[in-house]
Amino acid sequence: MNAALLLILAAAALICGYMFYGKWLEKTWGIDPDRPTPAHELEDGVDYVPAKTPVLMGHHFSSIAGAGPINGPIQAAVFGWVPVVLWVLVGGIFFGAVHDFGALFASVRHRGQSIGVVIEDTMGKGAKRLFIFFAYLTLLLVVAAFSSIVASTFGNTNAAGAPITGKALAANETTAMISLLFIVLAIIFGILVYRKNTPLSVGTAIGIVGICVIVALGLNWHPLSFSYNVWMVVIGAYILIASVTPVWILLQPRDYLSSFLLYFMMGVAAVGIIGSAIMGKGAINMPAFNGWSHPTSNGLFTTGTIFPALFITIACGAISGFHSLVSSGTTAKQIDNESNARPIGYGAMLIESLLAVISVCAISFVWKEANAGAIASPTAVFALGISEMVGTFVPSAHVVNVTYSMLVLAVSVFCLTSLDTSTRLARYMFQEFWLEGDETPETVTGFKKVLVNPVVATLITVVIGVSLGLTGYTKIWPLFGASNQLLAAIGLLAVCTWLGKIGRNNKMFYIPMVFMLVVTLTSLSQTIIAKAKALGLPSEQLAALGTDKVTITMQLVLAVLLVVCAVLLAITAFKTLVKQHAEKKAGAAQEA
Repeated sequence: MNAALLLILAAAALICGYMFYGKWLEKTWGIDPDRPTPAHELEDGVDYVPAKTPVLMGHHFSSIAGAGPINGPIQAAVFGWVPVVLWVLVGGIFFGAVHDFGALFASVRHRGQSIGVVIEDTMGKGAKRLFIFFAYLTLLLVVAAFSSIVASTFGNTNAAGAPITGKALAANETTAMISLLFIVLAIIFGILVYRKNTPLSVGTAIGIVGICVIVALGLNWHPLSFSYNVWMVVIGAYILIASVTPVWILLQPRDYLSSFLLYFMMGVAAVGIIGSAIMGKGAINMPAFNGWSHPTSNGLFTTGTIFPALFITIACGAISGFHSLVSSGTTAKQIDNESNARPIGYGAMLIESLLAVISVCAISFVWKEANAGAIASPTAVFALGISEMVGTFVPSAHVVNVTYSMLVLAVSVFCLTSLDTSTRLARYMFQEFWLEGDETPETVTGFKKVLVNPVVATLITVVIGVSLGLTGYTKIWPLFGASNQLLAAIGLLAVCTWLGKIGRNNKMFYIPMVFMLVVTLTSLSQTIIAKAKALGLPSEQLAALGTDKVTITMQLVLAVLLVVCAVLLAITAFKTLVKQHAEKKAGAAQEA
């Protein structure tokens, strides 16, 4: 198989999915272009702000993408390119895009509030609080991890305090400088477009030129040099401020402009894949299928059996629970018209799926090195694979090196983007946990008034998240993959029951939600068994494996809590669906 042919066929399949299945969903669910959206009904100039479609697409795409559609497919490539691509395409069209689109639509019809509120509408207050508690814990992990990742790409020391020197230090300082300049550029763009009424086309042109200028400036001038811990504090202060400022001044413009880096990255990748094929070097140099089980890893690939490991590892490229939080968090509060829900909710997910296929093409080009463990991270695999593809038809070492650096920079920018969005989403979740019915932060009194204050809710989130990042989030991070996919299953359950309540066809959710529940519960059950067995090992043996009984206990407890949450919510959801079906049947009998 040729990588270029694979890319073209995958793109064709995703386009057909958008044009036909996405359009059918839009009609089936009753998208109404004439119905006012929360961005207009509740406009407050801070969180509820109508956004131009390209701007909101940029925000949404940047927020849900990050490094997910790159990391997952590359780590799962050990099973072979055929199972990875098949799951990306089937999962993207029939699972992930339906999940994202449905979450966005349901949230828009619930005043732009989270999936937790949708769950309360159909399953009750207890189910809502259970979901929000679970989602908030997941977001704290994201804040902790992404804060640490960003600080690691900025600092002159690593998380352990060891100094970073040479080219790695220069790369970190350059990334930090460009990222800070990007924030300034975003604020300027927001003021121009939203306060000076500059046409979006003109503002975009200025923004793209600005991106080129700050990248050139950052590459040649990077005077800031701080340790990992100092950057963690700076990042914490930044997300505290960014998460309570009006979305028009930073969130919308920064995400919109950063999306051009992602488009650039995908464009360069497509040119590299097709160009290398024209030069006769575009063959997929990796196994089509590489076995059902891989119990060991070279440090890059995932481990386990193809079920459930493949479906847990490939998250954002096929389906990801985090997407439902973005769709029902920031995006639903900014959507200008319900007709924009399909291109933003369904379309952005399919673009991610295409990026996942590109990632498969990238690792296929450097499979020998990746399989030998010579490349340390998925980001490096992606950047090296694409840059070397470009090198097949541009015989310049300088061009290849610049391409590699730009691809790494593009991925790094999205970590900060996702961090900002995650913090704002966690703030929404924290506030909604204390609110009931039609209560709002403005109408409640007493202790609730304090807890739902945006600054207080964000401060609590930032302090916990950054502290976890400083003191060892890695102890519980290994469970994030399963918790994220479990979140997707619960999101599917929530939208399914809501559509049933309003009398719309919800059968397209049955297979995805059952499948994702089985996948995640299987994975978590395997984890629980493995951790329980590990607790019986001597401390010396655990130390040799790089862990200890405290860490294993934390992972075991969290895994059990996740299973309990999932089972309780699933039981409630299925009871709700059975009740809805019985009521519908009784109504039909009465009419007859």
